[in-house]
Amino acid sequence: MNVQDIVNTVSQKAGLDQATTEKVVGTILSVMEHEADGTTISSFFAKIPGADDLAHQYDVMAAAPASGGGFLSSLQGALGGVLGEKAGALVNGLAALKASGLDMAQIQQAGTVLIQQAETAAGPGLTNQVLGSVPSLKSQLGLG
Repeated sequence: MNVQDIVNTVSQKAGLDQATTEKVVGTILSVMEHEADGTTISSFFAKIPGADDLAHQYDVMAAAPASGGGFLSSLQGALGGVLGEKAGALVNGLAALKASGLDMAQIQQAGTVLIQQAETAAGPGLTNQVLGSVPSLKSQLGLG
């Protein structure tokens, strides 16, 4: 199972269009990449061909395009700076997902299906190891 298979399944089960689903999956994978232990996430991505490319495409720590700034982007920048890369990755990821027009229920539904598909592709042990090193993501996705 490659990342495109996962995107297709998440799209179907969460009722999202392909482009939105790709962004959701890529963003969540990017948060995982920035927050999880390096060796664990490398092993995880090795089991899901294309996952690392999709995570890089939707890199939550890349410079955000100018959106006029405003309070939310100031807050994101401040939180990312104060809390460090790991917390900043989650804050940026959630902001990116909400900016795409999704509500938390849709994000959680897509995230749940993504994790189920990741368990099938990479195995439940490795998937749980990655999620265990990113507890804040688990709680945001309503998984723990």
